[in-house]
Amino acid sequence: MALLIGDLELCVCDIMAALDLPQSTVSRHLSSLRNAGFVDDRRQGIWMYYKLNKKGIKHGAILFDFLETNFVTLSQTARDLDLLNAHLATKKKTQCS
Repeated sequence: MALLIGDLELCVCDIMAALDLPQSTVSRHLSSLRNAGFVDDRRQGIWMYYKLNKKGIKHGAILFDFLETNFVTLSQTARDLDLLNAHLATKKKTQCS
C-alpha cells in the first residue's frame, strides 16, 4: 500500500480500486500502518484520506526510497499502479462512492 500512496493523498476507495480488495481489508491494513507511524490520516466528511509519513518515523525517507527502488519493477506493483492511475483518471469525473 505504501508504494501506491507514494507522494499522493488517497482515500480508502482509491486503494480499494487499485488492489481490488474490500473496504474492511484496506481499512484494517491502513490502521496498522497508521498505528506504526507509516501513514497519516485525516477525515473529510465520511471519507478518510491517507498519506505517507516519511518524516514521522526514524529513517522513513530512506525506507520508502528503498521500497520504491526495489519493488517498483515487480509486475504486481506495475499492475496495481496502472489500476490506481485508471481509477484516479475516472475519479476526476465522479466522487468516491
